[in-house]
Amino acid sequence: MLSSRGSGHTGGTAVAITSIDVARLAGVSQPTVSRALRGDPRVSEETRQRVRQAAEALNYVPSETGRSLSTRATRRVGVVVTDLTNPFYPHLVAPLHDELERCGYRMMLFTERSEDAVATERLLGQSVDGVVLTTATTESALPAELTRRGLPFVFLNRETGILGPPVAVVDNTEGGRLVARELVALGHRRIAGIFGPRNTTTGQERELGFRLALAEAGIGLAEEAVLRGPFEFATGYAALSELLALRPRPTAVFCGNDVVAIGALNAALAAQVTVPDELTVFGFDDIPMAGWESFRLSTVRHDMHEMARTAARLLVQRIAQGGEGEAERVVFPAQLALRGTHAVARTD
Repeated sequence: MLSSRGSGHTGGTAVAITSIDVARLAGVSQPTVSRALRGDPRVSEETRQRVRQAAEALNYVPSETGRSLSTRATRRVGVVVTDLTNPFYPHLVAPLHDELERCGYRMMLFTERSEDAVATERLLGQSVDGVVLTTATTESALPAELTRRGLPFVFLNRETGILGPPVAVVDNTEGGRLVARELVALGHRRIAGIFGPRNTTTGQERELGFRLALAEAGIGLAEEAVLRGPFEFATGYAALSELLALRPRPTAVFCGNDVVAIGALNAALAAQVTVPDELTVFGFDDIPMAGWESFRLSTVRHDMHEMARTAARLLVQRIAQGGEGEAERVVFPAQLALRGTHAVARTD
């Protein structure tokens, strides 16, 4: 039977409780105590609970310094976001932070304007145990560098096509298809697209799905009715202003994301074009702003919070496996969120 050495004294000298003491009380090995207290997914929930209870009973506080030296783990994860001004990303980062914290990790946010500008030595050195990439482009060199350095990472929201790392993304292609089919069902034939950058998988896949479904219905996209740009408000505003100058004018436009769509809605308002009577507008992502009464944007919905939490769990698992493991790819379904910016096409 263990004596309570954390608060007791022997000869006037306090003796610190160690993980070995916790292991004895919990009936497990000392390495299991370490794994359980850092949320290692290889340890069953029942064992984790038993270890936590033993640690609490003994007032045991793990030494972060000692643990870092013995395992070379820092319990920190780097999250790379190159577009934090986009309202989509704060809603992705918040659940990501919460899930990492639940797993016993602290989050470090890297917000340089491009992945190439990320301080690679700071990110790739011993300062983090793993990395979440949220804004990767198909041209990014960072994933290959992370792979070369052997640092575990996960793609969240976007990917690059590189094989090996875990991925948590939405079914962008299906989302584009859903919008196209809805527009066709509403009778729209003069259709335009304001798509995202060509060097992003989100931009590529949403456009691909949209085009495929229109082609199935025998409808093409006129070259002059297709514009692309960053996933920003300014892109939507400038692009729609250009599209409204076409003759005949489009009756519907699919935007690469909700922020672009909100820019388009503001351009329509400035041009005194009524939505949805004269113009149908669709977005993608269903960020909270999309549901505001001032927008009531029709868009593509997916569970961005669960997508973020899943990415966190995939990364923690990959870290626990020493950077090895199968390339798990979790794709979240897309569905339409029909609100107030879509209507049947006018016949005039």
